[in-house]
Amino acid sequence: MGLVYSKALDGKTSFALWKIEETPEQLYSKLQLKAHEKDYLEKLSHNKRNLHWLSTRVLLREMLNTTKYIDCQVDTHGKPYLVNFPQHISLSHSYDYAAVMISEDKPVGIDIELIKTKITIVAPKFMNEDELAFIDQENRIDHLYICWCAKEAIYKLHGKNNVSFLQNIRLRPFVISASGTFAASLELEGYRQDFTIYFEKFNDYMIGYVAG
Repeated sequence: MGLVYSKALDGKTSFALWKIEETPEQLYSKLQLKAHEKDYLEKLSHNKRNLHWLSTRVLLREMLNTTKYIDCQVDTHGKPYLVNFPQHISLSHSYDYAAVMISEDKPVGIDIELIKTKITIVAPKFMNEDELAFIDQENRIDHLYICWCAKEAIYKLHGKNNVSFLQNIRLRPFVISASGTFAASLELEGYRQDFTIYFEKFNDYMIGYVAG
């Protein structure tokens, strides 16, 4: 199907969603790939992992609106970056959707997740007691997914492996709704950064994103 949703945070920062209905071959035909990228694709099993990798790159091309080769690599921490374009980027995918966020002037992070009940089991592993206390029990699953997506988005923006969702990313209390914002912070030894988290529900998926 292709691009199904896009949103601008400001004149320099935006994100978009791609609904994956193409075959790998159809997505592949939309890209310019070099030998190392083709080799990487060959190592992926030909299922969702293959489709996710291809669809995020196709969506990135759409958002950059270019016919040039896009040199998208990952650093030693696994954070994607563009070698030959100045924009900051963040990539995410879940089941039938891919998400890409770009900014001309600031780091970004985005996460999209299919909403499933199993999150209630793992919640204590990424939420501290104060955070669990503000969860709306009538809308517990959605509320927890907002929190997960928020922490994942901050983790991706920070882009380093020295972050614990439970210990280092703090979410301030917020009221659940279909979309909105709330405050959060990344707190490491000798370092703190405050963020405004954006979230919205899209069909059966939750999206969390941040720029900073």
